[in-house]
Amino acid sequence: MIDLRTFLADEARHVWRPSGPVPVVQEITGLQVALEAEGRHPVIVIEKPQLADGSISTMAVVTNVTASREITARALGVRDHRDFAQTYADRTAAPIEPVAVGRADAPVQELVLEGPDADLTALPILTQHEGDPGPYLTAARATTYDPDTGIDNTAIQRCWVKGPRRMSWYPYPASHNTRNLKKFWAKGEPCPVAFWIGHHPKVMLGAQAKIKYPESHWAAAGGLIGEPVRLVPSITHGRKIMVPADAEIVVEGFAPANVWEADGPFGEYTGYMGPQVAAPVCEVTCITRRKDAIYHDYGSGLRDMLVPDNMVMEGKIFAMAKAVAPSLRRVHVPVSGRRFHAYLQFETPGAGEARDALTAVLGYRRTKTLIACDDDIDIFDDSDVMFALATRVMWERDAIIVSGLSGSLMDPGLQRGANTVSKIGIDATLAPSEAPGAPRPVPPRAGVSKDALKAAREMLAKADKLAWPDS
Repeated sequence: MIDLRTFLADEARHVWRPSGPVPVVQEITGLQVALEAEGRHPVIVIEKPQLADGSISTMAVVTNVTASREITARALGVRDHRDFAQTYADRTAAPIEPVAVGRADAPVQELVLEGPDADLTALPILTQHEGDPGPYLTAARATTYDPDTGIDNTAIQRCWVKGPRRMSWYPYPASHNTRNLKKFWAKGEPCPVAFWIGHHPKVMLGAQAKIKYPESHWAAAGGLIGEPVRLVPSITHGRKIMVPADAEIVVEGFAPANVWEADGPFGEYTGYMGPQVAAPVCEVTCITRRKDAIYHDYGSGLRDMLVPDNMVMEGKIFAMAKAVAPSLRRVHVPVSGRRFHAYLQFETPGAGEARDALTAVLGYRRTKTLIACDDDIDIFDDSDVMFALATRVMWERDAIIVSGLSGSLMDPGLQRGANTVSKIGIDATLAPSEAPGAPRPVPPRAGVSKDALKAAREMLAKADKLAWPDS
């Protein structure tokens, strides 16, 4: 069995547990911001979260679970995070169907709280940003199903907790959950929904696989983890909505037909405060959880949320580009570009091959800027990618600009009222060799020998850092 606890045990030496109480209003998120500024990304477990009323929750909070690419890759058994994209693409393309278990075998249903006992305010839910209107579920995976086929869908979607049994729920307008919601509403029926919180990162990453509609995420998640995901019927919805048996918490309820409320503003992945929007609401019917449940929170707009989703995007882009470009080696969606940039690395691409890949991926909704590089460029280093742009690109020759494509409506660069975006693909690869076996037509890069670099590193390792000059 795999769950959040096995992950925390495996990564114990990378887990930081502050000793005293930490307020859930901005200060836990503040720790993430401060650590990120120092370039440190430990998993954080708050044993004594202090609630808004000053009391100490009996439920621990874990955050920063996926702030490190290295930890996230290691959770999947991938030794080098740079190889994550191909591993993710390969495994999710080999699905393993889930298995159903009974309530007695489902830790997430050790406690079943219904009616007035189903109290959202009893959970140590964080208020993250200075401009947020209140506490938000940020790591909750909303699960709905298509009423026509019965096929379920799971996605991370924010929820503003407004009372003990009521919260707004913002499924992105183009999401599969929104399609399911609208189908129920078209029949005048409330939409059944369940939100599950807290699991092993590889299950969470599998549930983020980019799939067609309607298609369940559970088989893709099984392929990623290499075994079936254990599911249990939800209390409110039965087998119509199955939830992970080994999760920490599940919130069940209904979104009443055509009921909208204000949601936000909220600090989004773009790094900006997203505007207030109209969102459906969820009326909570039941909360199930482990007796000693751990509440999982994502730092919205921080590495903790960007890293896992960006790595999943790398798997999707790799599959799209590899289909037309066999020389593709790696893909990177950098945190610096939020979810709008992607770098593709090729090993001696043939004539037009990098451009074929760029064109194939430009239609992917989430990306806005794509850069193709050779394998001498470290695409996991922004400065190296900028070197390729500066020395290998002529814009008129190497830029592919396409307008009128779908994109993220959360893009702060969108003009008011616009619903399509312009995208650019940049071919920063070198020109191919003029003859087989000949060097490519570019001067060699300047640098010292490997022996000289090794000697310099050995000297620095022995240097007295206390006597280091001020920079």
